[in-house]
Amino acid sequence: MDTEDLHTFVAVADAGGVSAAARRLGISKSIVSRRLFRLESELGVQLLARTTRGAALTEAGATFRDHAARVGAEMDLARENILPTGDLRGRLRVAVPLSFGPSHFAPVLAEMAKDHPQLHIHTSYSDRFVDLIAEGFDCAIRVGYLPDSNMIARRVGPVSGKLVASPDYIAAHGAPETPQDLVTHQALMQGTEAWQLMDGDRIITVQPQGRFKADNGTALTAAAVAGLGIGYLPDCLTHEHVSSGKLVPVMTRYPPPPAGTYVVRPPGQHPARKIRILTETLIAYFERNPELWGRENREEKGHRRTRNA
Repeated sequence: MDTEDLHTFVAVADAGGVSAAARRLGISKSIVSRRLFRLESELGVQLLARTTRGAALTEAGATFRDHAARVGAEMDLARENILPTGDLRGRLRVAVPLSFGPSHFAPVLAEMAKDHPQLHIHTSYSDRFVDLIAEGFDCAIRVGYLPDSNMIARRVGPVSGKLVASPDYIAAHGAPETPQDLVTHQALMQGTEAWQLMDGDRIITVQPQGRFKADNGTALTAAAVAGLGIGYLPDCLTHEHVSSGKLVPVMTRYPPPPAGTYVVRPPGQHPARKIRILTETLIAYFERNPELWGRENREEKGHRRTRNA
């Protein structure tokens, strides 16, 4: 029984159809259909009922799905253990933030692909919160503060940020001095999120308001430069504008709490070696480029751990 057939069947079962699974796997629909036919022929049962809207698991398919996923994972682990040291094969599907992901993380993934020519890396760039299990990702790179979930996260580096505004905005509206002052200002936001600020060792939560919203940090940075309001943004997006004077830090007595960059994966006993290698490559990247990520980096080297997030 071919493990590629097992992986393909699990992808179709989880995606709900051949077309969606083909997009996830980066292969044609005809290859997916051929693998499914071969697997069903070998088992002698129908695993999927094809419909005009996709594919639904039969009773046998629902029973077989978890077995197929487990066997496929065990075979992948066995292959990793017998491969020459450092050699990676197969596919790594990664969700990466669109804000500074292409500029900051794409070089890391390219370096990894160059070092492992048998590894297929498929990257999806988006600032939306990706459901790794439902959408078939091996892992994600996430920046900021992680919500509670059953995902496993490894911190690979720090990220710091600040509140910023343009000189024109400050000239027209003044600069806030306290968290309470923020409610009278235009905030540049992703949605309806709360902002956390540090007052010494105490965290203060405020609910800002604003008319300009975007689900992308680069767009919010551009809005801040244009004078539309106050941004709560990571230093890696604003440091050039602050250096040039296009943006000015505000309310520096109340900085955002330090955040982090994480490699997040679905729960499981052992992370695949390709995820471990990605994690190690990112850690090395942070150590080589501390100036890109903000004031905290040199102080926080070595502060890395695996945790639930």
